[in-house]
Amino acid sequence: MEVLAILIPVSLFLGLLGLGAFFWTLRKGQYDDPEGDARRILNTDYDDRPKRDDE
Repeated sequence: MEVLAILIPVSLFLGLLGLGAFFWTLRKGQYDDPEGDARRILNTDYDDRPKRDDE
């Protein structure tokens, strides 16, 4: 039972650290461009298909 006195505060600290990191990324604008990826996949600038041998 004594180990719970250590594990509970450590887990609360790590949870708050993760929550703080999430809010930090929100404030820095990491998730601001949801439409960019949807449009980027339709762009034909790059050809991802492998080259054929007869070319």
